[in-house]
Amino acid sequence: MAGSSHGHGHTPAAWTGVIIAFIGFCVAGAFMVMAQPVGFWAGMALTLLGGVVGGIMRAMGLGQPKQTAAVAHASATPEPAAAGR
Repeated sequence: MAGSSHGHGHTPAAWTGVIIAFIGFCVAGAFMVMAQPVGFWAGMALTLLGGVVGGIMRAMGLGQPKQTAAVAHASATPEPAAAGR
């Protein structure tokens, strides 16, 4: 069970999307403090662009591979109790 979640989010798609979104968040925050609405909305657009870029990169195969239904079903099945314990 512990090994099943190892590595989630450590992909080029995830890193790129998060970095772009973080930069957009910082830009929006800076322009909000400076009371510049146009710069704020540009930063918000950049934040959304990070999610779009991450999604496109994932679709290109640079994200976490999808689990098949057979693998997900097999991991959800509880193990039988061991005899003699």
